[in-house]
Amino acid sequence: MRVMFDFQCPEGHVTELFIDSNTKEADCATCGQLSNKMITPVRSKIDPISGDNVGATMKWMKMREQKLKQERKANSE
Repeated sequence: MRVMFDFQCPEGHVTELFIDSNTKEADCATCGQLSNKMITPVRSKIDPISGDNVGATMKWMKMREQKLKQERKANSE
């Protein structure tokens, strides 16, 4: 399976490559030296108050708002 990975050479150049997941080394696109696969940190936004994923919280709020509108409409008829 091919995946995007970052590779860094001894000179410090970072290259992003779409390669097989089991590949550990590749040639640097800038200087041609052998570069090693970097472990890239996962970036996720967490709500500082609840600790929830911000995107999930926003989705829940939007769905809840729609449901409340439907309930209010059904009750007013």
